[in-house]
Amino acid sequence: MEQPARNQRKLKEGVVVSNKMDSTVRVEVVSTIKHPRYGKTIKRKTVCYAHTDKPLENGDRVTIMETKPISKLKRWRVVA
Repeated sequence: MEQPARNQRKLKEGVVVSNKMDSTVRVEVVSTIKHPRYGKTIKRKTVCYAHTDKPLENGDRVTIMETKPISKLKRWRVVA
């Protein structure tokens, strides 16, 4: 019996801002949105906790993928 195809998972690109934890990095994701009334472009920053097995340095640019909850805060994993 074939398993049904699973949905595409969300991908985000960001910069590592902290690597002090074991197998976890904090990734800052910057997104741009338009202000609903005034139309000005605004930058929004989001911090995601991501699981990784590779040693990463602060400032590294990474791609993270949504995954099932790994711990209280971790819901992402590093892809590249």
